[in-house]
Amino acid sequence: MSSMRQKDLAELFDLFCPMHLQLDETGHITHVGPVLQKLRPDSVLVGRRFMELFELRRPRAVTSMSQLLESAKVKLHMRFRDAPQTDLKGVLAPLPDGQGAVVNLSFGISLMDAVRDYALTSTDFAVTDLAIEMLYLVEAKSAAMEASRTLNLRLQGAKIAAEEQAFTDTLTGLKNRRAMDHVLERLTGSERTFALMHLDLDYFKAVNDTLGHAAGDHVLQNVARVMVEETRKEDTVARVGGDEFVIIFDELTDRKMLAKVAERIIKKLEEPMPFGEHLCHISASCGTVLSVGYEHPSAAEILADADLALYASKNAGRAQHRFFSKNMREAGIGAIAASKTPANAKPDAPQERRRS
Repeated sequence: MSSMRQKDLAELFDLFCPMHLQLDETGHITHVGPVLQKLRPDSVLVGRRFMELFELRRPRAVTSMSQLLESAKVKLHMRFRDAPQTDLKGVLAPLPDGQGAVVNLSFGISLMDAVRDYALTSTDFAVTDLAIEMLYLVEAKSAAMEASRTLNLRLQGAKIAAEEQAFTDTLTGLKNRRAMDHVLERLTGSERTFALMHLDLDYFKAVNDTLGHAAGDHVLQNVARVMVEETRKEDTVARVGGDEFVIIFDELTDRKMLAKVAERIIKKLEEPMPFGEHLCHISASCGTVLSVGYEHPSAAEILADADLALYASKNAGRAQHRFFSKNMREAGIGAIAASKTPANAKPDAPQERRRS
């Protein structure tokens, strides 16, 4: 074969089969396609024996050029002997007049690994190679999956935000009654112990009536801040009515600790709250119930008993804290709670507060 013909043939193979190599009759490499050479940019492949460069995995019995020629038109499974040991597929075609052979290679299912390992681009493949279509499909699928993941994250974030909003009191930023009901149902349905403190503001109506609703909102926001500051991160602080609040203490039923929390809250809320040129005077009454006092606590029963304890505090002179006890039912505190008007209470004005 003339040198001109060999050069023309090599150029054609480089164009249509950029991962081919040509072998002489002894099995030595005489020419390497541009992409195959790119896989080993620092190695001189021409002149090396084919069997020294590649490990033939199927058919395994091939160890010589004559045996390799017998495998013409049979799919060859091989890999580089040195790292990275990329898996390759190939087919061999003998050249005429026993002048050697041409082996055309491809990556097969290891295409994506090869693109990553060798930084291949579409220009490294023949225009008609279906690998290009596969790369485009994979890229399109990756882009679609990334877009889907981003959209799912946005939807999940929107869902979380919507759920958070549905469980939040917009004025104070505390949990609302719906959130409190959800937490209480979960706790009563488990074996976790907890305490529930029901808190009601004293003299709040006087602030609204004399200074207006803006002052009332200001007071409620300050009350919320105080309650958050005096409770733990794992506790639930909820505004369940106009001036009513509930604190659920998860895994806390120690009476002394709960009494101290109530005492601190009451003391802080008795401090006058500036609003413009005015001072807002309120106090708070608290009633607490412990889940350990029930064999099988229900949310409705616990809330009702916390209500009894709260109005026992109001009946004792306000700015008080009481733990629920069963004798509160027997003493008729339920009637006081229902009326929400303690028998010995003074008119709802700050200057007439009485302490016991």
